[in-house]
Amino acid sequence: MKNWQTKEELTDLLCSLVNYQSITGSNAEIALAEYMYHLFEQKPYFQANPSDLNLHPLNDGRRLLTAFVRSKINTDKTIILLSHFDVVEVNDYGSLQNLAFHPKELTKEMLKIKGKLSETIQQDLNNGDWLFGRGTMDMKAGLSLHLSMLEKAMHGEFEGNLLLLTVPDEEVNSKGMLTALPVLQEIKEKEQLTYLACLNGEPMFSKYPGDSAYYVYTGSIGKILPGFYCYGKESHVGEPFSGINPNLMISFLSQQLELNEAFIEKIGEEITPPPISLMQRDLKENYSVQTPQAAIAMYNILYLKQSLHEINSKLLHGAMVAASQIESYVLEKADYFSEIAIDFKMPPVTVNVMMYEELYQEAVKRNGKDEVVRRQNLLVSQRNQGDRDFSTLLVQDLASMCKDLAPMIILFYSPPFYPAVTSDNDPYIRGVMQHIKDYTEKNFQVALTVSEFFTGLSDLSFIGPPSTTSQMKHLTLNMPLQNNGFNLPEDVMQQLTMPILNIGPLGRDPHQWTERLELTYSFEYLPKILTQAIHHLFHT
Repeated sequence: MKNWQTKEELTDLLCSLVNYQSITGSNAEIALAEYMYHLFEQKPYFQANPSDLNLHPLNDGRRLLTAFVRSKINTDKTIILLSHFDVVEVNDYGSLQNLAFHPKELTKEMLKIKGKLSETIQQDLNNGDWLFGRGTMDMKAGLSLHLSMLEKAMHGEFEGNLLLLTVPDEEVNSKGMLTALPVLQEIKEKEQLTYLACLNGEPMFSKYPGDSAYYVYTGSIGKILPGFYCYGKESHVGEPFSGINPNLMISFLSQQLELNEAFIEKIGEEITPPPISLMQRDLKENYSVQTPQAAIAMYNILYLKQSLHEINSKLLHGAMVAASQIESYVLEKADYFSEIAIDFKMPPVTVNVMMYEELYQEAVKRNGKDEVVRRQNLLVSQRNQGDRDFSTLLVQDLASMCKDLAPMIILFYSPPFYPAVTSDNDPYIRGVMQHIKDYTEKNFQVALTVSEFFTGLSDLSFIGPPSTTSQMKHLTLNMPLQNNGFNLPEDVMQQLTMPILNIGPLGRDPHQWTERLELTYSFEYLPKILTQAIHHLFHT
């Protein structure tokens, strides 16, 4: 018996998944994986093949789920259905927070306050075919559709195998997907499979307010998170010229990087936004009349086909220009001060700019590798910070071993890192996309737009063909957490690389309290479109 095929059945399934408040890092994130395992466990297919259904642990106690359904035809051809089941926080819901995970009830409540909402939201509420709630769009609808496809496979629908992979932690660090990579490799070797493609179900993202296009994707945008550790030279506030304030340093850095047009990239109709700071603060913990010793800034960089080396060069150039401007500014102000304070003489000012790897080697040169490793291991053993703050702490400890180089700006990288990936030039994927475009236009009078890059970030980044030949070592060598609690398994990624595509539901306002899913396209048309896509993937 099939339970997840009609619009009504899929809506009920979605609501049952949304009811689990699977905010990244919460206990409900673990509970939802167990709930899905329970749903599958009741299916006759997995009662007959229990070893094909598995929960796999992450090193922090969370779990990811794999469900493998073999074709009735003996074949090694396999398609991976990829999704995530974690969601972002719900503080933005305000007084509606308690309804955030109850879609039908929340939608009724939204109708009551309709007059206070934007015209677009009012139109969707009047339409009556939209369901509100955290995770309805991003991405439990896509997950529900994959469960529906797997159910079809259990009843012999496809001439190939389906492997469902659904993971936690996509919204923060993608530890779920990074943990899944060796799991996928193990399943591939054990079952002697050929992975034809990975099909993701992330929802389509509009490119501008009011965008009415229906998107499918052949790749996923890349993201890096560069950090700049500004190590100043502390002084008493009564003697400002005897040191360099890192808050001053970071302000010049901000002028060089914030919204810098040199990083904007355009491929076809896709345009990346310029850098914007996600964190900027000094690291002084308590008030005193001593200036801060250090400050930190981190920037969001999205990219399509630029090499990591090219991006790193632009970041380093920005830091060097900032360093030069800091030196000039301080000397200029010192000259003004010396005209009044006749006995004052400003010592030379040099701001050093280095990559993390250079700082590491300097620390080794001064203290020996054993001592540097010992200190880093000690910090790892006592760690209670998140990835960003702990990355900063590792840099700070190295900088403290090289105080004579201050003032200095250190460029390093923190997780998350999403490589840009694309299958846009792959004839196999192009053929599938053309097929579903024709099918959708003919059967539902909906015109699909094929976009090369999914712009919302996705776990496809770790399994798709890289958009650039740039070596990741440009980044990982300068990532303090690499091998210190975070590991990007480049070897497994290279072995698993496969064609990718993303065909997902229609929704609006991801990560907002007005997040919602359109139900007719998503749960009436899309199941048929996905079925066609899977058939075509197997038959090409």
